[in-house]
Amino acid sequence: MNFEHLKVFYTVARKKSFSETAKILHMSQPNISLQIRQFEESLNIKLFKRTTRKVDLTPAGQILFHSAERILNLIHQTQKEIALLSDSTHGVLNIGASITIGEYIFPYVLGKYKKDYPNVQIILEIYNSHQIIEKLVNEEIHLAFVQSMITHPKYRQRPFFEDELIIIAANDFILSRLNKCDESIHLDDIFSMPLILREAGSGTRQVIEDYLKRNNYNPENLQVILELENTQSIKSAVESGMGISIISRASVQHELRLKTLRELSIQGMNLKRDFYSVYDEKKLTPASESFLTFIHDYYRLESEMT
Repeated sequence: MNFEHLKVFYTVARKKSFSETAKILHMSQPNISLQIRQFEESLNIKLFKRTTRKVDLTPAGQILFHSAERILNLIHQTQKEIALLSDSTHGVLNIGASITIGEYIFPYVLGKYKKDYPNVQIILEIYNSHQIIEKLVNEEIHLAFVQSMITHPKYRQRPFFEDELIIIAANDFILSRLNKCDESIHLDDIFSMPLILREAGSGTRQVIEDYLKRNNYNPENLQVILELENTQSIKSAVESGMGISIISRASVQHELRLKTLRELSIQGMNLKRDFYSVYDEKKLTPASESFLTFIHDYYRLESEMT
């Protein structure tokens, strides 16, 4: 039994599509069809029922599919175990992270990872979510960590950290301008206030706009007076009294403790979001796989303790 034939068969059976399989395995569709035909001839049995619209497994194909899944998983696990025995968890690991993750989430946890894997050299690149995904697609980085989900069938994405967006203002911000006597404002109120936001294409900006649309608000009606690509610059602008901002809670813990910034509560607003790891499962190295496992385990345990 040819291993390449088995891999092609398994992918077609899982995706129920010759064209999707061709994209995933970076092969032409005629080549996929040829591999399946050769596989069926070598086994002397039909594995697929083909129609103009879909591809279904025959009874023999269903039996082979379950066996192929076990075989391919066993091969992958064996490769990982051999890699560990050969002490191959080393080398350069290129990671791309969006700004909030790279500047406020990863610095602490990277140090912990390095203690367990001292032979891995980490190169961390920080851009907005859109740019990070571009780098992953162009194979400039091994792993991407972004602030919103992506739509790309080639990559797997898994949530690893729950974040919350909050409204911040300067500590001497006066709510009386909105005729408010407490610390709470309504979502309608932010449309009459000067806003300082991240640039279009950032995960934070996308989450804000998607939330407003889901609640029947038009993001274009926001009074955005300044767009900045740097979280620290946004905080400085807010501290100066230029306006308010909507920003990750993780990025303003220090300022809230020092009371250089204050949090404004919005009635009924819940802007929680997940941060995601994004990667191509077929191209994971021992180093990138160890980092993924470490990150997901670390934040899972942290969430269980809180």
